[in-house]
Amino acid sequence: MTTPSAIPLTIRKRNGRPKILPPDDSDLQNGRAQDPHVLRATARAWDWRRRLERGGAATLSDIAQAEQVTLPFVSRMMRLAYLSPDVLGELIIWRVPPALSLNDLVAVADRPWAEQMGMVFD
Repeated sequence: MTTPSAIPLTIRKRNGRPKILPPDDSDLQNGRAQDPHVLRATARAWDWRRRLERGGAATLSDIAQAEQVTLPFVSRMMRLAYLSPDVLGELIIWRVPPALSLNDLVAVADRPWAEQMGMVFD
């Protein structure tokens, strides 16, 4: 008779109640988990881009004022909305963590699309 192996569970409080969370290996790639800051920053950049395209905001200054952040921050993070479709697919759909920090990822967005994939995931 074999003894069952232990399953690592996480207990977190949600609304004051404990919630047991099972291990989630689907978000782990190469021993690293996807950074939630990258996902949030990319989502914000796309939201800001849509606001500008649809006329919900006239300028980046309007967005900065509405979000209560600085104009340089909006300008820098807005570049994430212009990452290549391949990079966005890996980051958002497949949740592959980038090999770069968020600030470096913003800088890569200025590069040609053909170069971005190798720079972000190497």
